[in-house]
Amino acid sequence: MKDQSITSIHQLSQLYAYTSLQMHESIAGQAGLSGTDQKYLGFFITKGTMTAGELAVLTGLTTGAVTGLIDRFEKKKLVKRQFDKEDRRKVLIVPDTKKITALLEPLYKTFSTLSVQLIASFSDREQKTLITYFEKAIDLMTTTREELGGKQKPGL
Repeated sequence: MKDQSITSIHQLSQLYAYTSLQMHESIAGQAGLSGTDQKYLGFFITKGTMTAGELAVLTGLTTGAVTGLIDRFEKKKLVKRQFDKEDRRKVLIVPDTKKITALLEPLYKTFSTLSVQLIASFSDREQKTLITYFEKAIDLMTTTREELGGKQKPGL
């Protein structure tokens, strides 16, 4: 029975990941973004201002891909490039977090509310199990990414 449970949980985990991708792609489309671009905006919400190099490390994208990403965000007025006051050779990417939030929050409102309700429906013990699973799954994915050449844990 244990092998069957492990297989079922693994299949559900894959289905969860695929369904999450589909949902985020739909939300991003409503915001006029690609799914990945929309998710990368999350780094700006949590990390704030950063250099293009820092964003490249955080996302695992090449510097060329990051330049394109920043160009797309700048065109939508979601970020702006600004010279560092201390070192004018350094260019900072400054997010307009109010605009990003105003764009995405309404699209996530119902999902967010229902997610909180779902988590609250579990007992304290079940919530601890969920926390343990997600922490260990994140560590596993981080280790796998690092072994494949990725550099940094997102740390959201």
